[in-house]
Amino acid sequence: MSAVDLLINYISRSSYITVFVLLWLSFYFIVTFTVLIARYFYLTAWLKTERNSLESMLMGAKNVRDDSVLKKCSSRVKISINLLNVCKSVAEKNATNGLWLLSIIASTSPFIGLFGTVVSILNTFSGLGQSSSASLGVIAPAISEALIATAAGIFVAIPAYSVHLFLKRKAYEVIVSVQREIDLLLSNDEKLSKDTD
Repeated sequence: MSAVDLLINYISRSSYITVFVLLWLSFYFIVTFTVLIARYFYLTAWLKTERNSLESMLMGAKNVRDDSVLKKCSSRVKISINLLNVCKSVAEKNATNGLWLLSIIASTSPFIGLFGTVVSILNTFSGLGQSSSASLGVIAPAISEALIATAAGIFVAIPAYSVHLFLKRKAYEVIVSVQREIDLLLSNDEKLSKDTD
């Protein structure tokens, strides 16, 4: 029997709630990898931009590059610490965008799977109560099928949690680069003020 046949057989014997739980978890799984792919490429490109800008400042440039997130905040004659902090705060929000979704998926998936398992076990025992034969050969396969929902919940939660931590680290690297650029801008501005005095 192939995996597809086993899946069709399992779904045909499952309750509507169990099928709904599995569809919900499948949706969560797809969302997790969609967020991973989209945010990974976005954060990688952004990190490269900020590192290039930081590199050019370390090589002697007085201001950030035009493609840096700090360009709009540092283009004034006198650099404002408050304005740079606002830009950093906006950058932090943009870098961590979508991570809340992964956090929700990672924390709720096991509970959704457990709910599906409990409903399946309730249906199994309800059916066994109406049946005259309740041997281990009848109960064990039904309970093992019910546990599939819990396994699916854990299967979805682990990648969601791992992706959340991975992207959080990537966002942290972006914000660290932005903070280093801010430090250099303030240092250059301080040096310029001393030179003009």
